[in-house]
Amino acid sequence: MSITGEAIIGGAQERGAGGSFKAWDPSRREYLEPAFHMVTPDQIDRACRLAGEAFDTFRATSDQERAQFLDTVAEQILAIGDELIERAMAESGLPRVRLEGERMRTVNQLRMFGALLREGSWADARLDTPLPERTPPRPDLRMRLIGLGPVAVFAASNFPLAFSVAGGDTASAFAAGCPVVLKAHSAHPGTSELVARAVTKAVQLCALPAGVFTLLTGTGNGIGQALVGHPAIQAVGFTGSRSGGTALMAVAAARKQPIPVYAEMSSINPVFLMPNALENRAEEIGKHFAASLTLGVGQFCTNPGLVLAVDGPGLSTFCKAALDALHATQAAVMLNQNIADSYRKGVDALANNAAITTLARLEHEEGKGAAALFRVSAEEFLTRHELHEEVFGPASVLVVCQNLGQLHEVAEVLEGQLTATLQIDPEDYADAKALLPVLERKVGRILANGYPTGVEVSTAMVHGGPFPSTADGRSTSVGTGAISRFLRPVCYQNMPAELLPEVLRDGNPLGTWRRRDGALTKE
Repeated sequence: MSITGEAIIGGAQERGAGGSFKAWDPSRREYLEPAFHMVTPDQIDRACRLAGEAFDTFRATSDQERAQFLDTVAEQILAIGDELIERAMAESGLPRVRLEGERMRTVNQLRMFGALLREGSWADARLDTPLPERTPPRPDLRMRLIGLGPVAVFAASNFPLAFSVAGGDTASAFAAGCPVVLKAHSAHPGTSELVARAVTKAVQLCALPAGVFTLLTGTGNGIGQALVGHPAIQAVGFTGSRSGGTALMAVAAARKQPIPVYAEMSSINPVFLMPNALENRAEEIGKHFAASLTLGVGQFCTNPGLVLAVDGPGLSTFCKAALDALHATQAAVMLNQNIADSYRKGVDALANNAAITTLARLEHEEGKGAAALFRVSAEEFLTRHELHEEVFGPASVLVVCQNLGQLHEVAEVLEGQLTATLQIDPEDYADAKALLPVLERKVGRILANGYPTGVEVSTAMVHGGPFPSTADGRSTSVGTGAISRFLRPVCYQNMPAELLPEVLRDGNPLGTWRRRDGALTKE
């Protein structure tokens, strides 16, 4: 199925009698009938062409108009009411309180980008005064950022609202003036349709072109490859597996006109237990670590999948506290059967690895995930790359080091990560300072005395990191900085005033912050 602001393209499986979606069988975690027809190549082509046709009109809207559109999307999502939460609960197995919080996060990040547009500095306007008497003369130069063009967005499985149809990728693309063609995730099709209809209603209420937003549904790699390969698409936002992200990167790179792919893929988010913190707070750290590990059945991209510490009495206390807390948890339903199966395989592989000692491996039922904690020496970890791979779920590996030098050695071999956490006390600051340059090269967000699960949506947040945590470590997918992924600079040289965009005109008619001759000013 494909939904645009104009209409439903092609045949959608209609709602059943009484307006309900196709029946969901929670015991089998599958639809009794297919929820949607598979989108066709012609529908994909039409969706992308509509997005291309809508681009110039959409990006020409004022900041105020696009901000109003984002606010309207937020209002329409809230207007769905409890039906959205109930549907998401049925499809994802996530509890009501989690989904109600996620709905507000979705709404708030839409409003956050609206506020960014109203403030105006996102365009990074720059003006260099002409110097005709200089040798050689300097021309009148003015620069701003504009949208790249239509963006293909792939919804995530683990956040059916905040990283899905109207999630951060869609919100930041809209803010940049870029139409969105969105591939819904097959794990929550009913939720996706509800939100998509809210977005399309906002498109209509704001009198925007139909191609500003399109939802595509269906399964299989062909849809994603066709979408990324379409010449109208100019950038990609993706949240998912490493294999899926790298496959899309290959398609984007092989195009006649290569395009950027912003893919969030794989991260094990190391937690460093520094010696004095471990000596002073081992029990407390162990309890909170276990809570972070099992939060949401471990189905967060920031889940703490790796712990590093120097061996000693404090580590023994940490392990006991963590294990006691883990044994008090119960297996819980995972997002879908594929994730549950992958998690079980990952845990089995760790448990069967000759270098690994199993500290905890709780019993689980079909479709559920249970906590697991493993231990390995630093020597083994350094030589066994398979231990560096993400296991998506509530499992973590403790790497035991002989000294701080070996802990540094392990940090150096880690791949790119979304986060790294330092559990430190003041006596650890000197050692932490020595470790920071390594972490700054490896991760996008460094935490002190916290836990990585939980990503604040704000101006300073970075949710990204070096490969393979993301495809491009220069960007973030959360926070107002996410808009920069879908922008590019355009310079205007000696352009007549009548032809300049408002943000670059003399007198600063929009009253925004600009750089004139290098100085930030509103003059």
